[in-house]
Amino acid sequence: MNDSSWSIFVVLLVLLSFILVGLRQKSRESQEYGFGGRYTGRIGGGAAIASNWMSAASLMGLAGIIYLRGYQGLAYVIGWTGGYVLLLVLLASQIRRFGKFTTPEFVGERYGSPAARLMAAVIAIAISVIYCVAQFKGIGLIFAFMFGIGYEQGVIYGALAVVSYLVISGALGVPRNQQLQYLVICVAFIVPLMWLARKLGYFWLLPQFGYGRALTDLAREFRIDFTLPFAGDSLFEWCALCFTLMVGTGGLPHVLSRFYTVPNVRDARWSVVWGLFFIALIYWSAPAFAVFGRLLEARHGIAFTPEAARAAADVIALKTALMAGLPGWLVGVLAAGALSAAFFTVAGLLMTGAASISHDLYYSFINPKASETARMQVAKGGTLVLAALVLLVALNPPGLIAEITAVAFALAGNTIFPLFLLGIWWDRANRYGAIAGMVTGVLCTVATPLLGGILPGVASYFPVTASALCGAPLVICVMIAVSLATPAPPEEMRRFLEQEVHGHLD
Repeated sequence: MNDSSWSIFVVLLVLLSFILVGLRQKSRESQEYGFGGRYTGRIGGGAAIASNWMSAASLMGLAGIIYLRGYQGLAYVIGWTGGYVLLLVLLASQIRRFGKFTTPEFVGERYGSPAARLMAAVIAIAISVIYCVAQFKGIGLIFAFMFGIGYEQGVIYGALAVVSYLVISGALGVPRNQQLQYLVICVAFIVPLMWLARKLGYFWLLPQFGYGRALTDLAREFRIDFTLPFAGDSLFEWCALCFTLMVGTGGLPHVLSRFYTVPNVRDARWSVVWGLFFIALIYWSAPAFAVFGRLLEARHGIAFTPEAARAAADVIALKTALMAGLPGWLVGVLAAGALSAAFFTVAGLLMTGAASISHDLYYSFINPKASETARMQVAKGGTLVLAALVLLVALNPPGLIAEITAVAFALAGNTIFPLFLLGIWWDRANRYGAIAGMVTGVLCTVATPLLGGILPGVASYFPVTASALCGAPLVICVMIAVSLATPAPPEEMRRFLEQEVHGHLD
């Protein structure tokens, strides 16, 4: 069997195992479609969080952006891992105590405003769509690699595979699948890396540390310095990107919803701790693929133009495995891990968006008397509509996987994160401040595409992928100013925050 045949065989085997587990736990009720599932313990919850987080951006985009930009790409590593620390300290326990089902439901309940809830639902759907575009690009690249077809065909085949899974299995299969998924991702990403490090003569038992010698060899033999800070971008741009990814992590709806599947506050907190550990295992590995890829290219005399290097960046992990001559079955294992990460991230995002359509739009505003069956049908129909929309955009993706993902984080950091931060920690925040804050956050996110050509300075302070450094503080200031200038929220909500959310230690 050649490399492509091995990849197809291993990927199909892995996906079949996920589908079989999902079939055993097929969703029956809308409560299970999006956030249901049996409790699997703190470690299991952490693995579920990590697998929910391990996307094409983690396994493909992260290695690709470091391959292209070196030190500057580490902002993604620090931002995405640091975001979970921020989430652990500021939000995890309090979100669980508040006890609402979805992000829009939290906004509607906390701020007592159907309009704010509607806006939050639309923003949550937009975040899911943008995030899914990046995942669909990764899926399309992997399918193109496996079947030797064009990128467009790969995206279409991948979309059909994702939708087929979602139609067959509801979210009751997702929590249990996610523990299995993380195990597959961890093995599929780290074992090939260990094999690669050993083949290149570096310390292979912990290749996450052993690739330091490869950095030295790359600089000494070919004068390529991956460790040179701010070679292509400024310190401000690096900090802006890092900050945006951190606060964006705290605002992603499909991440926040994970806290509602644990039975108590302590388990919510410890699930984040374990999740951070499991995430770090993968994130420590991505830079090694980037460095080994650059080193192998240099040793083989391959010199890409900037355009060609950018085109190859998102599949550099697979290309590195091929250049190193890894066995075909091992290349297939690596492809299976990357594909399953993208595949199930899309599943979670589409279900989050579908839950917002069914629960927060249809049931809350259009038909409050809708039955469980009707709401389930709306959720599944919403999944198909969102998948079709994502597919259309992904056919001509606007950037690299990591860059597209960063836009979703910017939107989340400029809108959802300030709502949760002030909604939990400042009882004076009210509905008027929430609505003004969301409008301001959306404007900050789209400022550069809309006004960058007219006002060049806007792009400097509100980069498309890193707008939250200036945007999130501005939104917080707007929320505070508007809240202070308008009537206070109901006393019942302020008392609930004091007594239930902050009034005891767990």
